[in-house]
Amino acid sequence: MSEAHAYAWQYGGGVAERDTGPPPDPARAAEEPESQGWRPSTMSVQPPLRPRPRPGNLREVAEKIEAATGLRVQIVGGSLVMSPTPRGKHAGVIRRLRRQIDTAAPERLAAYEVSSIAMPGDLDDYVTPDLVVLPQDWDDDDDWLADPHDVELAVEVISRSEKARDISQKNDWYAVAGVRALLVVDPRHGTWALHTRPSNGSYQDTLPGKYGEEIPLPDPLALSVATGDLPRYGDSARPR
Repeated sequence: MSEAHAYAWQYGGGVAERDTGPPPDPARAAEEPESQGWRPSTMSVQPPLRPRPRPGNLREVAEKIEAATGLRVQIVGGSLVMSPTPRGKHAGVIRRLRRQIDTAAPERLAAYEVSSIAMPGDLDDYVTPDLVVLPQDWDDDDDWLADPHDVELAVEVISRSEKARDISQKNDWYAVAGVRALLVVDPRHGTWALHTRPSNGSYQDTLPGKYGEEIPLPDPLALSVATGDLPRYGDSARPR
């Protein structure tokens, strides 16, 4: 097993490997003639060394998993959460939302993909939303973790396999971190929810909606996002 596979397997991600069948039985093999192609071997295979998660060490482990596997890794509530890069329709939702926000947002703000947000005062936790609206100063920032108080909007696009418990846990994370607004778009059902006013570990206001209805983003964005052309999982695939 390669180190990359070991990281992903140990910490919750599965990476398929070629199935070579069960290992040979040494007792049985010893009775079979070597002419059948099997010879005993004294070579042993040692498991690869890898860092163990501990308080203050999870970010190091997460970075190694990302580098080794290409998965998107986040730390939510002290747990490593791994997901593949977005598929076509998932990425299509992100692209269309980003285009609208960048076109209409105040000049000092911009929408970014693959930018992570830190949990204040926690050396472990961080999340990487599908889209995050930050001051354009982020263009020239050497840090890789944005301050949640600089975030005007975080956007999460639900994947096809995401569970309700995972969605709720991540929503709470953003509220605890103090992110002012969280937009959750669900292409499974063609719905969206805008969460605002974080307080006491949860969002106090939630505006639900469905595809076709505009999303009224709060100040300082103060713009409406159209949802009528957002892709929805299960729609007919484009012709090949």
